[in-house]
Amino acid sequence: MPRYDYRCRACGATFEVSRPMIEASAPAPCPEGHDDTVKLLSTIAVTGTGRAPSPPPSAGGGCCGGACCS
Repeated sequence: MPRYDYRCRACGATFEVSRPMIEASAPAPCPEGHDDTVKLLSTIAVTGTGRAPSPPPSAGGGCCGGACCS
């Protein structure tokens, strides 16, 4: 279930709410009970090596597999 970040305009508290995507735009009261909240843009973290796989040693290179480039 997705989590959405909110900030309360009355007290400045930030908090998360887990809810189905269909309820993403529904209002969310802050934990202190205030109703004047705004949904924040969330950032996501993507992890990985960021490397493309290397071609096998027998594979040609260049624009046409190495046949036209010397």
